[in-house]
Amino acid sequence: MKKYMNFKEILAYSLGLFGFQAIVGLLNSYQAEFYGSVMGANLAVVGIIILVAKVVSAVFDPIVGNKIESTNGKLGKFKPFILISIPILLIFTALIFVDIKALHFENAGNGLYVYIFITFLIWCLGMTLADVPTQGIAAVLTPDPNERTNVVSIANTAKQIGFSACAVIVPVVCLIIPEGSKVLVKSGETDMPMKNTEYFWSALVTAAAGCILMALIVLWNKERVPYTAGEKSGLKDMFAAIKGNKPLILVIVSYFLGFGRQMAMGIQVQAANALIGSQNLVIILGITTAIGSMVSMAITPMLIKKLGEKTTYLLLSIYGFVISIAAYIGFAYLHMNQIVMYVFLFLIGLQFSAVTLMPMIMTADCVDYYEYETGKRKEGPVYALLSLTIKVCLALGTALGLVFVSKSGYSAALEAAAQGGTVQFEDSTKNMIFFAYTAMPGILALLSAIPIFKYDLYGEKKAKISEELKLRRQAAENGQATD
Repeated sequence: MKKYMNFKEILAYSLGLFGFQAIVGLLNSYQAEFYGSVMGANLAVVGIIILVAKVVSAVFDPIVGNKIESTNGKLGKFKPFILISIPILLIFTALIFVDIKALHFENAGNGLYVYIFITFLIWCLGMTLADVPTQGIAAVLTPDPNERTNVVSIANTAKQIGFSACAVIVPVVCLIIPEGSKVLVKSGETDMPMKNTEYFWSALVTAAAGCILMALIVLWNKERVPYTAGEKSGLKDMFAAIKGNKPLILVIVSYFLGFGRQMAMGIQVQAANALIGSQNLVIILGITTAIGSMVSMAITPMLIKKLGEKTTYLLLSIYGFVISIAAYIGFAYLHMNQIVMYVFLFLIGLQFSAVTLMPMIMTADCVDYYEYETGKRKEGPVYALLSLTIKVCLALGTALGLVFVSKSGYSAALEAAAQGGTVQFEDSTKNMIFFAYTAMPGILALLSAIPIFKYDLYGEKKAKISEELKLRRQAAENGQATD
């Protein structure tokens, strides 16, 4: 069977997703803790601000999708938007981690929250400019759905590693920055917290490296699946494309029902503080789950080949629920030790391809389905909708996680330590945070499976669509050649 993509292109796409997600993962893990511990913001309020900013910026997603559909340039229809996003992400990722209180901004009252909202909103707009095309381009890198599944699997493994990369990048930056190494150890009985300098330089290094890697997609990847360049598409047409695509609607509804499946990433720093005694040990939590997630994405293409997308998704979701509840019971009621906890976190990671990899594969199949039904490809609006969904769901998950943290007594324990004591977390605090870290995402994973019982775009139906589209494209090429 013909292979369309070479190693260099697969590497470029994978590294590009790694770089982009390293930036996203940094904010997802450290943004709230920076606002709370350095700038003194209320974590519950921060969670609401993050949610509102992402919902407001979600209006931008269909606009970007529409622009993608009407773009006709030398770089193709996806890569120009990735290029535009790079300077925005570089500047505002660093700007978000500037301690404005050190600039005597603290007297502005609620101005602190206004500043947080505006800078994060602009960052979200830049994130959309990168997110929609980096996901959408997967549908046009190769016309072969099997090759696409393999490429998306490899790239999303890199994407997941990138999402957790901050757990390594931040400690490394702390080792390099003068005095920064002190945050990696305990001083007496009190954990040394990160200061504004460590946060800022970690953000700058992550943003610079991430943007360089994103640029590889622009430089090395090719858009191979043909489309009608310059076709105008209004919002009405975009909603029509979604409305007439039942499999896509099921995927989107499933994602919304499982909105908190990744909420653990939003409270990972707080979980490290409460569960293992230091936010600087967040790398341990991150790596254990990330390894399981990488194994999941490595075996998922084989499961899809053998069982189909529907059965694979259902099995992963049900498994995620069972293992997450078991982990919580073991921690809260059976008082398992840390080694057993890490084993459970690895096992929990084995189900994460259901939220990170499979929506990408299934959405690409939904693009093919719409082309099969209508003769038109609509990667732009479809992936804009997916980007909007992921963005809002991550925000909802982070907000819900921060509400659990806020209600657990976490902030009160840190405030008591700031008065000269040591950080002491009550068992009730630990149990609530661990519930938010494991059990709640597991419950939502089970809910996400409900719409997929109706999903039928797999097996013989998917193969038939792929073969028909192949014949249509060959006929179109032959017709052009004859003309």
